[in-house]
Amino acid sequence: MAGLWEKLAEAKQYRWVDLTHTLTNESPYWEGIPQGSVSLGEIAVPFEAMDLEIQTFKFPGQFGTHIDYPAHFVPGGRVAQDFGVMDTVLPLVVIDATPQVKENVDFELSVSDILAFESEHGKIPEGCFVALRTDWGKRWPDGAALSNIGEDGNEHFPGWGFEALQFLFDERNVAAIGHETLDTDAPISSKDVGLRCERYVLQRDRFQVEMLTNLDQVPPTGAVIVVQAAKIRDANGLPVRAFAIVKDE
Repeated sequence: MAGLWEKLAEAKQYRWVDLTHTLTNESPYWEGIPQGSVSLGEIAVPFEAMDLEIQTFKFPGQFGTHIDYPAHFVPGGRVAQDFGVMDTVLPLVVIDATPQVKENVDFELSVSDILAFESEHGKIPEGCFVALRTDWGKRWPDGAALSNIGEDGNEHFPGWGFEALQFLFDERNVAAIGHETLDTDAPISSKDVGLRCERYVLQRDRFQVEMLTNLDQVPPTGAVIVVQAAKIRDANGLPVRAFAIVKDE
C-alpha cells in the first residue's frame, strides 16, 4: 500500500487546476428554470440550538459548472448512479478556439479545426474527454455577458459544430466533452435547429460538462480531468467540482 501512497505524494507535486465556478445565490442559470429555484446556505439548525450548524442547499441540477447525464435529454437514459467513479476520470484534451472566437463570437468548431489540432498535437485518443476552450468562462458570473444578447435579440456565443461532434464520437470514440459556455450549441445554429449538438451527445449515451473555467491553465494534451458529483438517485444533471491534474514538462 505504501507504493500507492508514494504515487499520491508524487501526484500532489503536479499542478492541480480547478475548472469549477464558485456558486452563490446570485449565480446565473438558464432563464427557462423558474425563479426561486436557488437557495444556498440557509440555516436549518443554528449553532444556538445544538452547538453545531446545519445548512440546506436548493438548486437545479443544471447549475454552474455541471454534468449532464444522458437522461437530461433521453427518457430512460443513464443517470447519476449509472456512472462509476472511474467513468468521470479521463485523459483530457483541450482544443483552443480563442483566436477564432476573438474574430467571431458565433464560432462553431469544425472538423477542419480538429484536424488542424491533431496535426500539431497528435491524434485525439480514444476514451478521452475533449474540452473546447473559448475563454467564455472569464465572463462569469455576469449572466448578461455569458448570454451576450445582440441587437437582433438573440444570444451570441461560441459552440460545437455538429459535424465536429460526429467526428469526435464516431471517428475518435471520445468518452465525453466539455465547454465553458451556457450550451453545447452555438445560438447562431440552435435558434433554427434546436439543441441538436447537446441532444446528439446525450443520445450517444455519453456525458458532458458545461460552464467549465480555467481551461487556459491546462495544456492541449497530457492532463487528466476529474469530475466529482454527489450520487443522487436518478439525477439527470448535477453541479460538479471538476479539476485537472497537470504534469508540466
